[in-house]
Amino acid sequence: MQFTVLMGFVLAALAPMLHRRFAGRTSLVLALFPALIAAWLFSQAPMVIDNGPVLLEWQWVPSLGISLTFLLDGLSLLFGLLITVIGTCVLVYAGGYLKDHHDIGRFYMALMAFMASMLGLVMADGLVTLFIFWELTSITSYLLIGFNHADLQARKSARQGLFVTFAGGLALMAGLVMLGVASDAWSLADIRAMETDLREHALYTPMLVCLLLGAFTKSAQFPFHFWLPNAMAAPTPVSAYLHSATMVKAGIYLLARLQPELGGTPLWIGVLSVVGATTLLIGAFLAIHHTNVKKLLAYSTIMALGTLTMLLGIGTEYAMTAFVTFLLAHSMYKGALFMVAGNLDHETGTKDVTAMGGLRPLMPVTAMIALAAALSLAGVPPLFGFIGKELKFEAALGAADYRSLLVIFAFLGAVMTIAVAAIIALRPFYGTRHQTPKAPHEAPLSMLIGPALLSLGSIAFGIAPGVLGVNALLTSAAGAVSGEPMEITLSLWYGVNLALIMSVASLALGFLLFKYWDDARARLSLLAPVMRRGPEAGYEGLLNGIVAFSEWQTRILQNGYMRNYILIMLVVLIALIGNSILLRHSPLLAFDLDVRFHEVIVVGTMTMSALFATLTRSRLGAVVSVGIMGFSIALVFVLFSAPDLGITQLLVETLTVILLVLVLFRLPRFSHLSTSLERIRDGSVAAMMGILIFLLIMTAWSIDQFESISTYMVENSAPLAYGRNIVNVILVDYRALDTLGEMFVLALAAIGVIAMLKLRHATESPKTAEGSKSDTQEPYDG
Repeated sequence: MQFTVLMGFVLAALAPMLHRRFAGRTSLVLALFPALIAAWLFSQAPMVIDNGPVLLEWQWVPSLGISLTFLLDGLSLLFGLLITVIGTCVLVYAGGYLKDHHDIGRFYMALMAFMASMLGLVMADGLVTLFIFWELTSITSYLLIGFNHADLQARKSARQGLFVTFAGGLALMAGLVMLGVASDAWSLADIRAMETDLREHALYTPMLVCLLLGAFTKSAQFPFHFWLPNAMAAPTPVSAYLHSATMVKAGIYLLARLQPELGGTPLWIGVLSVVGATTLLIGAFLAIHHTNVKKLLAYSTIMALGTLTMLLGIGTEYAMTAFVTFLLAHSMYKGALFMVAGNLDHETGTKDVTAMGGLRPLMPVTAMIALAAALSLAGVPPLFGFIGKELKFEAALGAADYRSLLVIFAFLGAVMTIAVAAIIALRPFYGTRHQTPKAPHEAPLSMLIGPALLSLGSIAFGIAPGVLGVNALLTSAAGAVSGEPMEITLSLWYGVNLALIMSVASLALGFLLFKYWDDARARLSLLAPVMRRGPEAGYEGLLNGIVAFSEWQTRILQNGYMRNYILIMLVVLIALIGNSILLRHSPLLAFDLDVRFHEVIVVGTMTMSALFATLTRSRLGAVVSVGIMGFSIALVFVLFSAPDLGITQLLVETLTVILLVLVLFRLPRFSHLSTSLERIRDGSVAAMMGILIFLLIMTAWSIDQFESISTYMVENSAPLAYGRNIVNVILVDYRALDTLGEMFVLALAAIGVIAMLKLRHATESPKTAEGSKSDTQEPYDG
């Protein structure tokens, strides 16, 4: 399994080359990869269902205890099959949808990397591995959403999705770290096998908050839902894959994976139930407001994601059954409907459903697929979506907490979702024929196979829910989510009950809303000013605030003046260290230093030369005073038995003085660049910095917490390094690489000096080759 996932990234890198080799057949060649993985997963299904999870381990970084371990249980098996089966359909579909696109090779590369990242995410057992694949899905989805990089809206939407999911990724990283610390395990299998209850750990609340933030941003839960509809700037194959089986389901997968260990608490139930139900209702409500067919589907996806989150929050056995059933049903009909939307856009040149009509005679196959998938979305029997909707209502009715709220929100969401399904299935294909930008005709076969298969799956699973072992697969998945063995037997008929009555009532009200959709949309437009002040406005305000703050701090702090940079750094240093040494700790000063007269003379010379260099108006005087200070430092080295350092300092200082003299007359004249107050300010900061350094040195001199390392150096320089010059031994043996780096720096500096000395300004006109233009221009004397 590890090999196949990693092969996905290899194929992604080879995709452009494969496209040059196979051209129009590239999508079929690449589709073999997910198809083969799906076949392998089907072959493993009996073993996983009968014998439990399979752990596939491969050492990755053994020294750190990190392994690339994949866990194959009912939940990861279900998600893996959705990713690979729908991925196969999307790849075939993309070959027709993006036929002859000049960047289709790049598209295949990003899509294959995205598929491999999502597979790795749902199979990952290690927390580190899971986080790596989690972030890879964000990066690759960014590339896919912004595929049409020449489109400003596509770039903006891709950036928005990246920012929101990466912010959640940072929270997720903190949550996973706390999970590893709390459980003392970095493997999901080990965490599940542990006997201690993480719900009672002191880190439970902050850990859960961080994990929920990561999941909610990824799966577009309120108030982070706004990025998902904007991601419709991506090509339709990306939208179909992203909404049905991958990206937005990643957060749902994480919540389901953590349900057994972290679920069941009042915090978990309250947050997931309320946020999920709110997201459900908001998604369905916003869908009614739009006429763009992809936006209609995008907001209905938000509704579905809210439903899944709500079911995890409810947490009952019925809710777990509804969760896995609704997950499978939504993946099938939403993948098909997005491809239908792509067919409409591709063949008519418009995404606006109000600009379509009467297309059924011209696109009969697409119309049939749209009708089947939309009936499943609406929850009409005998489609599989009907079973999912029945179980959803039953789970909401059986909720122990927030029952009334969940039932009302679920019912209202279902009514509006049915209206959306009717709009998509009926509005473009029936009624009066409208003129469209392109003359419509039926989509090619490659754009019909995928949605047709998914629609047929919705019909087959609805009529015979036990076909192809669906009951067994969903039983295994639900057991992995709940953490306890379960038995699921799906049926198209559960008898006359309250859930059925709610379902029938929602169908009637939903169709009524569809009949008066134009009027309802006109009335909803009155809420536009309120809707413009939603979470997306907050996101835009935050970005604008960051830009404004960046402009301010660039203007004030990073303004290009080195003296301001140095001043700010020194002030901050004085504030931080001064606060620590003066207010939090009393400086320990010991003045019993053995200072001799000649040493005082040398230090005084250094001080006077520094003051003179600061105050003089003469360039030459400043250079000479700086040189005197450097030579005095060399003399200090000599006095304290470091003649080699003194010689080095002497040579460097001599070279510096010579270079300054060489360029002296090319420097600008001294002038007043600051006011008297600014000079007083600068002098005060410099004085405070000097006092701070003095206090630090005196304090360090007075504190002897550790034995001096000089004793070790004195005792071992000759026996170990065969040298009696201890400084040279340290530089050549103990710090050899550091010294080598310094040598490179000095060599580069010497090269720079030589280049400066040899620099000449060209005064003659450049010669031009015959028949070509000169690369330089004549000097201007005017």
